[in-house]
Amino acid sequence: MTPEGVYAWRKSLRRQLIEARNALDPETLTRFRESIDRHLARGFPGLARGVLALCWPYKGEYDARFLARALRAAGAVTALPVVVAPKSPLAFREWHPGVRLESGVLGIPYPVGSREVAPDAVLVPLVGFDDAGYRLGYGGGYFDRTLEALERKPVVVGVAYESAHLGTIHPQPHDIPMDWIVTERGIYRRDGVRLEFLGAPPEGDASALASPVCYAGEVDPGYFEG
Repeated sequence: MTPEGVYAWRKSLRRQLIEARNALDPETLTRFRESIDRHLARGFPGLARGVLALCWPYKGEYDARFLARALRAAGAVTALPVVVAPKSPLAFREWHPGVRLESGVLGIPYPVGSREVAPDAVLVPLVGFDDAGYRLGYGGGYFDRTLEALERKPVVVGVAYESAHLGTIHPQPHDIPMDWIVTERGIYRRDGVRLEFLGAPPEGDASALASPVCYAGEVDPGYFEG
């Protein structure tokens, strides 16, 4: 498929997936969100010890604000992305209740006046994702540019609903795969060039899980301490 063909195909697929997501009823969205919250909290305990960047929910996306509240109570700093200029990498500014928000691109709120931070981990919303861990986003390329530009690469966790799992998005040279993907079903890890489904983490300390299951908090125990 040519780059032009991929662009047209993705545009059509993106519209279909967003329409399907928007059709989900509130009870289903809440159930999915609670499952994803549990998987992230149990599978990535390091999130409570660093700077976590998340996205304001858009068009039926996973709503990370509930998890963010719990993580802040445990000591995390939370941040939201800010569009600085068209076709430029995003900045991340600290956000918590009380920080002033303004409406930005697509009407999505962003923080004003708070400090800029470097995230240790980023929760990236996915319109779709494929068997190799590549993300179908909204087509602006902001996250790809941002992840490419960051001096210190954060742990990148894509978040989506299982219904958005595709065989391939026909990745292009500019596409950057996710390290991890979490859906209401459980956690995926990218091993080499493929996703491996690890399942839903059990209740308790994720660090007690036996090999070969390995979660982000175990990859580098000091990663979130810096």
